Amino acid sequence: MRNGILAAFAVLSSIATVSAQDLKLPNKEGSVKFALMGDTGTGSKAQNEVGAQMAAFRKKFPFSFVVMAGDNMYGSQTSRDFVTKFEQPYKELLAGGVTFYAALGNHDEPGQKNYKHFNMGGDRFYTFRASTSKHGRDAGEGAQFFALDSTYLDKTQLDWLEKQLGGAPKDEWKIAFFHHPLYSSARKHGSSLDLRKVLEPMFVKYGVNLVLAGHDHVYERVKPQQGIYHFVSGAGGSLRRGNLRSSPITAVGFDADYHFVLMEIDGPDIHFQAVSRTGATVDSGVLHRGGGAPADAKP
Repeated sequence: MRNGILAAFAVLSSIATVSAQDLKLPNKEGSVKFALMGDTGTGSKAQNEVGAQMAAFRKKFPFSFVVMAGDNMYGSQTSRDFVTKFEQPYKELLAGGVTFYAALGNHDEPGQKNYKHFNMGGDRFYTFRASTSKHGRDAGEGAQFFALDSTYLDKTQLDWLEKQLGGAPKDEWKIAFFHHPLYSSARKHGSSLDLRKVLEPMFVKYGVNLVLAGHDHVYERVKPQQGIYHFVSGAGGSLRRGNLRSSPITAVGFDADYHFVLMEIDGPDIHFQAVSRTGATVDSGVLHRGGGAPADAKP
């Protein structure tokens, strides 16, 4: 039985088609522009349609890189699969010079860390920085990204993460991305409680602002938890319709179609727009660094 929150998702879906391909972001010159997608590697018609929609939006919003939240490849993972399940769906983006940064999911073979288009540098976990540029000069206002392997979160990785977080700039966004969500209202998997127990205290201690995850094949923007923003984006190529449940942690959710998310960093703000396969806007708004009020609600 559809509850009140899920009914609202359906309303969002029907209304948003009116404004298909309507860009909601500021699209400022010099801002950091990127996209988020998760659970993509099926090679399905739907994945290809999402890829085409991403390319269409990029003509208006020239994002330079894409963050991948894991399960980049389902089933067999031969060289041919990397063509049909990744290179073909995002052919136009790759041709346009877009860089993809992948995190490993539970369906991903470890060898993906060596695949050139995933830019992992042969490592299961890694970090990179993106900075804004004004008048061709580094404005010193950007973000440090931390890609984690949440399937095998061992001591080596945790020690590395603490060292990297401790050395990251204090006046920029700290964004962690990995596969298993610390907070999720989906029925299939839901919140990864063991992972949360380990990672959340470290994120709070070192000022991580934003966490991007997949695994549950839905879209959910979670209300700030312990001062941290959380997004679940796990329907780039695989979808579980009707999987979201009513939860006090949900700000906005969508489980009626496939999607991706556009994001724009402009100093202390991140603007975001979640877009469905048809180009409909599912959710949009702005996050303020340091503005995530702590919340104790649990799914």
